[in-house]
Amino acid sequence: MSQDSDAAGVPASQTLDRGIRVLEHLAAAREPQSIATVAAAVGVHRSIAYRLLRTLEAHRLVERDEAGSYGVGLAVVGLSRSVRRTLQAAATPELAVLVQQLGMTAFLVVRDGDEAVTVNAVEPRDSPAHVAFRPGNRHPVHLGATGLALLMPEPPDPADREVLTAARARGWVSSLGEVIPGMRAVAAPVRRPDGSAAGALAVIFVDQAVDDAAVGAVLVTAADRVSAVLG
Repeated sequence: MSQDSDAAGVPASQTLDRGIRVLEHLAAAREPQSIATVAAAVGVHRSIAYRLLRTLEAHRLVERDEAGSYGVGLAVVGLSRSVRRTLQAAATPELAVLVQQLGMTAFLVVRDGDEAVTVNAVEPRDSPAHVAFRPGNRHPVHLGATGLALLMPEPPDPADREVLTAARARGWVSSLGEVIPGMRAVAAPVRRPDGSAAGALAVIFVDQAVDDAAVGAVLVTAADRVSAVLG
């Protein structure tokens, strides 16, 4: 038996495991969470949740608002910048170009197991109305344009959704309200030299009159440029 865990797979450090689960819960939440909500989500007593949150706050991994609720802190953004550095270095200039061309929030997503995770986002500076999207957001990989874009390079499967099959044929995918109610998203995959998905470039917006095909074509061109750098 390993000295680091028991037969049931209990983590070697229960405190660290709980702290990570707190961060995962806050990252998945769309608004600041109270201590009681965090405690219930992680399955610990309120006093334990409080100590975990205060420790994470001391390291700026979480931040507290005026109401005493907690959200993901700025230090997490700094940590995320080191994730898949080559991909981010190649994608960041393209995100800026997408924002300039389309006037929409643009972001880079990578796959983490069965989830799509935002690792970088650029918002328009001169747009009076745009969607705010912060790094660390995650959702199931089978939902939304970003998740489906990550699945596009995979071999077809009979169980694939029709939208995924159609996306493979045209090179981009769109969705409406699958991750955030009322929001449209368009995405295209960034591919490694072997053809697998390194990530996906996407934009998110509210305007229902936007031509998805035109936006998709712009995203495919941007994603291809990032893929070329990775190659």
